[in-house]
Amino acid sequence: MKRRHLLLPALAASLSLAGPAWAQGLRERLAQRREMGREAQPGDFEWTDAERQRAVPLRLRLPAGEAPCPLVLFSHGLGGDLNAGSLWSDAWAVAGIATLHLQHPGSDRSVLRSGPRALRTAANAQQLQARALDVRFVLDELARRAAEHPRLRLDRIGLAGHSFGAHTTLAVAGQHFPRGATLADPRPRAFAAFSPSPPNGGDATAAFGSLRRPVLCLTGSLDGSPLVPEGDPNRREGAWRRAVYDALPAGDKAELWLDGADHMSFGGQAVGGAMARLRERDPRASAQAERHQALIAAVSSDWWRAQLLDDAAARARLSQTPAHLKEADAWRRG
Repeated sequence: MKRRHLLLPALAASLSLAGPAWAQGLRERLAQRREMGREAQPGDFEWTDAERQRAVPLRLRLPAGEAPCPLVLFSHGLGGDLNAGSLWSDAWAVAGIATLHLQHPGSDRSVLRSGPRALRTAANAQQLQARALDVRFVLDELARRAAEHPRLRLDRIGLAGHSFGAHTTLAVAGQHFPRGATLADPRPRAFAAFSPSPPNGGDATAAFGSLRRPVLCLTGSLDGSPLVPEGDPNRREGAWRRAVYDALPAGDKAELWLDGADHMSFGGQAVGGAMARLRERDPRASAQAERHQALIAAVSSDWWRAQLLDDAAARARLSQTPAHLKEADAWRRG
């Protein structure tokens, strides 16, 4: 808890890089929250899917105040937990968006105890299906328990995830799988895929070409995969991830591409512990970490405000190249 609160002032300061209109408002709201002692406090709890006999840990982070707010579900990557994406959800809370983090048994931090091989093994179709069913279960429970969370606008739901969580996000968005299998759920209105991946050896257009709901892709030049062998260019380079945006149909889609951003740049938490041992952070990413975090937080916050709050100003900002992108960065829309 204490470390996350220390990140908030740092994020507010670094967002001066992300454009004056958004940054000024975010800095002011963070300052107000600190003065009032009302920084978004996450609440941890657990719901059990009796049908699958599966307990799903959850963490809810609400914006300050009492006003109704949209909700984004966040799915962590392989080996992750409820801390994944905390930096992003802190920013989203300031933007008026609640976040419900999901922890997926079987592909969460528990697999780290057995090392990288176990992590690779957990990246399978069965775990992806279990994750998508976690999302479905949580959405069902939110509807059933609506009176317990009166601030949450269940007609304004988004879904986001990092790495294997991005796989989960795209599956729920309607990704097509071989033999016509589907894990889609119609309830989320929009999606954000942090470090998305095209299907291994498959046709990206066949997989994503029928997705019609809005999707934001976030990736970068060093956004490789820690699960492929050393020597494979996909371990250190992220250009292959851009195939997801390319395959999405024309419409309300976007992609933020950051030069020098690596896989953990998009995880939304400090790089350390077991995850740091699994993948050593590239010095080029470390040198730009603050800039990358500021841009990711600002763009994703505007994305949710545009998609879930119909914020015309946020949508107008998304129609232009975000401020302070460098020459090798890119913003694609549409």
